[in-house]
Amino acid sequence: MSAVDVREAITRTHQQEWARVVASLTKRFGDLDIAEEAAAEAFATAVERWPADGVPPNPGAWLTTTANRRAIDRLRRESKRDDKQKEAQLMLGDDPPEPLGAIDDERLRLIFTCCHPALAMETRVALTLRMVGGLTVPEISRAFLVQETTMGQRISRAKAKIKAARIPYRVPAAEDLPARVSGVLAVLFLVFNEGYLATGPESDPVRHDLTAEAIRLTRLIRSLLPDDGEVAGLLALMLLTEARRAARVSATGELVSLDEQDRGAWDRALIAEGHRLVRERLAAAAAGVAPGRYQILAAINAVHTSARDVRDTDWSQVVALYDQLARLDPSPIVVLNRAVAVAETDGPDVALAAVDRLEDRLAGYHAYHATRAELLRRLGRSESAYAAYDHAIELAGNTAETAYLTRRRDQLGWRP
Repeated sequence: MSAVDVREAITRTHQQEWARVVASLTKRFGDLDIAEEAAAEAFATAVERWPADGVPPNPGAWLTTTANRRAIDRLRRESKRDDKQKEAQLMLGDDPPEPLGAIDDERLRLIFTCCHPALAMETRVALTLRMVGGLTVPEISRAFLVQETTMGQRISRAKAKIKAARIPYRVPAAEDLPARVSGVLAVLFLVFNEGYLATGPESDPVRHDLTAEAIRLTRLIRSLLPDDGEVAGLLALMLLTEARRAARVSATGELVSLDEQDRGAWDRALIAEGHRLVRERLAAAAAGVAPGRYQILAAINAVHTSARDVRDTDWSQVVALYDQLARLDPSPIVVLNRAVAVAETDGPDVALAAVDRLEDRLAGYHAYHATRAELLRRLGRSESAYAAYDHAIELAGNTAETAYLTRRRDQLGWRP
């Protein structure tokens, strides 16, 4: 196996096994710090040894065993201050097990631990991206547009709070789930988005490991709460978005916009499943159950995935759904996305006026500048479009998106 093959194997193993190793160690040692540090040490050992020894037949088991040894080594060192009997119990793994909850899935338990209501929402997301998604602190800090030191401190404080408050490592009891699930859904949606459009230039532009894990965990939550409309809505939204994954990046590594995608490459099975869930929620809405944010977003994606060609898209329906969404979530991101649909119904000049009103709140967001650039392009204002593309390229972290924006800018036929 070549050095390149080994590096690829390590990268692939990290994407596939990080969450499982961390969850396994958290279950055994009951400490997020120990679990994370031991997992990181195990991967560092793999980087050192696998090029010489070869990739083991079962990389995940190798990493778990190595991480367990590292954790025990740490506990041995710390046990000089602690009770020897406690150390022995930890080494034998005979602590009374935590209740498993409705589903025995270690990663789901890890998510519910990271998403405990005692933590602020943005801290829950950051901690989940770190512990479950395996993202580095620099990657997470870029996603939140904050300094690395700030994000590192935020994650450390969250882990300390979990430890001090003795927050249990388990899926909550059935009666506690409704109050806890909205936070978990928010985190899973952000994990999915990070996989669908990775923010870091060092990452693959699309991380299927994250999108697949977010979908898997949302399916598990749906099995716990089959009548929850927002769980169904989020699952539908993820499926309809994931269905387009194969068409989103070209062979040259460039992002492909929705209107340029080969719709024949979309995953029809995922679309059919997503549409079934959307119809289920539409029936509930017709019966008087008001839809939530994820259900409306799923309905928007259902409109897109129902059109055989972008020219067949029912843009009026998309605008109407965004109007409905804006009443629930009047965020500038919703207004920005609505403007893209408005450009198709009322023209790019109307859309641009709406986008320009967002400058104070979205000046640091690359999608704001990318949207402006496309609207200015359609209006023939090449010089302004060029500047907007430059801003978007400067702020975009995803390599495929940067390549797309660069091509669009260079095709303007205008140079400074």
